[in-house]
Amino acid sequence: MLAPTHVQMIGAILFAVAIIHTFSTKFFERLAHAKPSHSGLWHLLGEVEVVFGFWAFVLMLVIFGLEGSKAAIDYIDSRNFTEPMFVFAIMVIAGTRPIIQTAMSTVRIAANFLPLPGSLGLYVIVMITVPLLGSFITEPAAMTLAALIIAECFFSRPVSSHFKYATLGLLFVNVSIGGTLTPFAAPPVLMVAGKWGWDMHFMMSMIGWKAAVAISISTLCMAALFHRELITLPRSKPNNQTQKTPLVLSIVHFLFLAGVVIFAHHPAIFMGLFLFFLGITQAYQQYQDRLILREGLLVAFFLAGLVVLGGQQQWWLQPA
Repeated sequence: MLAPTHVQMIGAILFAVAIIHTFSTKFFERLAHAKPSHSGLWHLLGEVEVVFGFWAFVLMLVIFGLEGSKAAIDYIDSRNFTEPMFVFAIMVIAGTRPIIQTAMSTVRIAANFLPLPGSLGLYVIVMITVPLLGSFITEPAAMTLAALIIAECFFSRPVSSHFKYATLGLLFVNVSIGGTLTPFAAPPVLMVAGKWGWDMHFMMSMIGWKAAVAISISTLCMAALFHRELITLPRSKPNNQTQKTPLVLSIVHFLFLAGVVIFAHHPAIFMGLFLFFLGITQAYQQYQDRLILREGLLVAFFLAGLVVLGGQQQWWLQPA
């Protein structure tokens, strides 16, 4: 292993500091209340998604100071920010009302075929099918859909904190393995699929079905653990006060979603589609809720920070 450069050593230290900072955001939130004169800064540092981006900025200042502006600019230019841009675009599209309404209607119809009382059937369908859908619409889109559906159908209603935390944990696990039915949705699979020749048949036959079984078993176990709560919780009904989206507009939204997924490795194309999509949402505002632009940008900022900081970790990660 070659001796690390000064920048690489500092990058590793900042990476460790960023991890510690991630688990210390409550400290900064308390500071925001204790020192109101700088509460804006402390609130900013208390945002989990801001942490890695903030320390990536510090790293860039270090490179600028030690090696000059050209080295800092060249390093940033050498990073690939396609993934953060893609996640931002796909999250915003997946979180729109036409997509959510269609997904909610679909899971409710599917839940009607399960002879289970209360919200038990709806919980099982959402926690199994939506993460597996991530194999086709990608994991960030599946996570966005599942989180918004769970928030409306379960978390906005009288359920215990234990149920909420357990459901969030299960959702993270299910989505993280739910994208393995195909070779293009899960980032860890995507990194090796081309080099190792993992096609659709291989993923389905060797990995995908096992992931589907694991998701089903873990969801059924969680449903059994909280069955009393779910049985007594009446199944949520569609919000009649929300204007229903025309079928044509819903189809257009899904076409944009598909287009961004298909061109996921071509940022100039999928960002162009995304900008066109924003124009569509502006033209039909009456069928839209608030776009999750802030949330999507925060997640993208987190990933971009990880890309910048992670580029200085190869000297110890690869040997490890």
